[in-house]
Amino acid sequence: MGLKQKLDRLKKKYEGTKIAPAYGALHTFLFTPDDTTKSGAHIRVVDDLKRTMNMVVLSLVPVLLFGIFNTGYQHFAAIDASNGISRQLSLFENFLTWENFTVGAWAVLPLVIISYVVGLGVEFLFATIKGHEVEEGYLVTGMLVPLIVPVDIPIWMLIVAIIFGVVIGKEIFGGTGMNILNPALTIRAFLFFAYPTWMTGDKVWVLDAVNRTGQPDAISGETILGGLAQNTDLGYSVMDMFYGFIPGSIGETSTLLILLSGLFLIFTRIGSWRIMLSSVIGALVMGYIFNLVVDLNWIGEGSKFYGLMSVEFWQHLLIGGLAFGIVFMATDPVTASQTNRGKWIFGFLIGFISVMIRVFNPAYPEGVMLAILLMNVFAPTIDHYVIRGNIKRRLKRIKVKSA
Repeated sequence: MGLKQKLDRLKKKYEGTKIAPAYGALHTFLFTPDDTTKSGAHIRVVDDLKRTMNMVVLSLVPVLLFGIFNTGYQHFAAIDASNGISRQLSLFENFLTWENFTVGAWAVLPLVIISYVVGLGVEFLFATIKGHEVEEGYLVTGMLVPLIVPVDIPIWMLIVAIIFGVVIGKEIFGGTGMNILNPALTIRAFLFFAYPTWMTGDKVWVLDAVNRTGQPDAISGETILGGLAQNTDLGYSVMDMFYGFIPGSIGETSTLLILLSGLFLIFTRIGSWRIMLSSVIGALVMGYIFNLVVDLNWIGEGSKFYGLMSVEFWQHLLIGGLAFGIVFMATDPVTASQTNRGKWIFGFLIGFISVMIRVFNPAYPEGVMLAILLMNVFAPTIDHYVIRGNIKRRLKRIKVKSA
């Protein structure tokens, strides 16, 4: 007897009981759902929620693998720097190495496992209590969470944040498709406000060397945004920032891979190109305005805002989590605007506000998280006024024709 037949028997055996959603979720995860519409009008399509979620997870795999290698590379590069050794980057000699992968995997994979075990555990618990099916929405959230946190974040802290994010950010609204805030960003926001030193310090972005070499002190790994917020140039080249050979959250450093993942999501019609493009335009416009302010000498070098204001406007897309947020967070179909015109407005304001928060909040120069969460709240309002505007224009055309 095959696995599918065994699961079908178990599903029928426990149908109607409180643990039925658990068996249903396992069956749906492994095989195509066999439920069909019995009556009424319906549309036949080849995709479903599971396939959509799996495609997004697939687009995140290259970012995850790069993050693993970069975690190992930044770890050893920081150790060399603390010993006065200057390490020259070589893609095949000292980046794509088994040593980097082993160290990176040892640090990153536990975060991925914890994210899925805890998050899905909460989802199964709520499905059992409320008696509804387990949705596949957390498949993406479970992969996003470890990619947007520092590599050295304590496991217990991540567990607390995931429980908070899934319960408060998702389940209390009714589960997948009902939440008004992006669950992954809700988790990160909880970490930022509850444990700010672990999300803004310069010693948390590079894997601690204490457990590997016996050194008594943690190694420093300040991000580019952190340095610029303190008017300090850390010396990374534009290509380093584009390819991702820099400290930062595990999956947010490689703009190149994020760009390719974004194109993949657009090609598969999962991600909205309107939101992505308008977010980029909004970030460029705000960055250009700040560059004009510096060029006109309205802000001097002594100002605490000068570092990030003086950055070339297009470089804002290469540093921090802006590109990652635009591609994977802003395009969340549940929490984003639904109308085409609304998507342009929604995305533009995300990019615009992200760069604004970066500059005016030196204590936390990464603003894309707050910008997306803010626009998640206003997305229904944007769509409301877009629809009202369309109705008014149509009524006006009807009056003109009838006259």
